[in-house]
Parts: sequence; C-alpha cells; structure tokens
Amino acid sequence: MELAFERRGTGAPLILIHGIGHHWQAWSPVLDRLAAARTVVALDLPGFGASPGLPDGVPYTAESLADAVESFCARLGFREPHIAGNSLGGYIALELASRGVVRTATAFSPAGFWNRPELLYCQTALRALRAGARSGVPPVLGVLSTGILVAHPSRLEPRALAAATRALGTAAGFDETLASFSGLMPPAPPKTPITIAWGEHDRLLLRRQAVRAARWSGERVKLLKGCGHVPMSDDPDLVARVILEAGARYLDPATLT
Repeated sequence: MELAFERRGTGAPLILIHGIGHHWQAWSPVLDRLAAARTVVALDLPGFGASPGLPDGVPYTAESLADAVESFCARLGFREPHIAGNSLGGYIALELASRGVVRTATAFSPAGFWNRPELLYCQTALRALRAGARSGVPPVLGVLSTGILVAHPSRLEPRALAAATRALGTAAGFDETLASFSGLMPPAPPKTPITIAWGEHDRLLLRRQAVRAARWSGERVKLLKGCGHVPMSDDPDLVARVILEAGARYLDPATLT
C-alpha cells in the first residue's frame, strides 16, 4: 500500500508510527537524532495525514492498519525492520512484534491496556479534541495545553501545533478507528524483542495501564520522567535514546562486516 512518509538517514531501517489523529510529523523532534544511526521512515497511517484511506470494504482497526504497515514495509524492501510507535502506533508496533515480522519493537504508551472506564475516558477525551480541531476555534490550543497529550506544551512549535490540529480535524480514518478501540485487546505474545515506555505524566492513557502492559509482556516498562502521552516533544533526547538502545541490544545483520 502506498503511504505518505518522510525518510532520512542511513543504516538499519527503523519505521515510526504515530498515534490516532496525528501524522508523521509527530516524530519531527527526534528524526535527526535517530537518522544519525538508522534509515528512518516516519509514515502517515492510512486515512491520516497525507495518506489515502484504506480500500473500500476494509474496516479501520488497529489490525487492518498493522496490515497496511506490514505491506508498506514490504513495498520498500524492508525485511524485519526495527519499529517504534506511540499510542495507536505503539499497539501496531506490538502487533507486528507478535507476528514476528519486525526485528525489535518499541511502544510508547501503547493503546489496548485499559479497563472499561479508562477506555471510555480515552474515547471521550479524543472526541473532544477532534471536535475542537474541526471547529477551527483557537481554544483547541488551550485544550492541548492542559497536558492531556503533552507534559510541556511550551516546547511545541506553534506551526507544528497548528499542523497537528489540522491533521486531527481532517483525518478521514479517525472516527471509525476510535470506535474500533472498544474491541481492542492486547495482541498475542511477541515473537521478537520489545520495549515498552510510558510517560510519567500521561493523562490520556494513565500510568497504571503500564502495570498491565508489564504483566502482559513480562518486561519491565520504562518510565519516561517529565513526559506526557506524546513524549517526542517533551524530551526528544530521551525518546531517541530509548529507541536506539532497544535496537542496539540486538545485532543488525546490515551492520556486520
């Protein structure tokens, strides 16, 4: 499947996946840091950003979006790339690890580890953000500044924030994907190494969900101090370090001589 994307750097391939309602530019604060060691591809999921929607008849679910990412990687000729994702993108990263089609997966505050009240809270908050973005009313910026998505709103560049708001308001796949969260469960156990990290100030997918993620994975979840749900702008150095350290724990055939 053809998807919009940004590609930088050289080295072993690393795919970056944004959360629901966002676009590849969510990763802009860390792209150059990662590109110093990896061939980095940040993509727009189908129906989000500049990517076309899913084919007619294909429902928007985390699994169908994962199918699209897997197909996209094959189209680029990337066999078992490293992958990292945030929120919905984090779930997709874990799903692809459960399929055994990636070398390593890093998930930042992945979706799917909620209980029923936490799920309803997440859906309600995201619908409110979406409604504000679609209205075009400037107070949507005030909603973001409450810290639901980021811990340090002042670190967001105004143009980047405006572009993210437009992406949220125009995402064709948003409503159906958000509704599908009601049936979302953690994926099957991973077949490849994973790393899970959670912002200590995550106010969308609350920190206690990290405990369930740790039980599911059998791995200790990294706590990102000073970070919110979308940590890339809160602490770019920390996010890049978590991703690169996760990949560095395993030898890349492409780097062997």
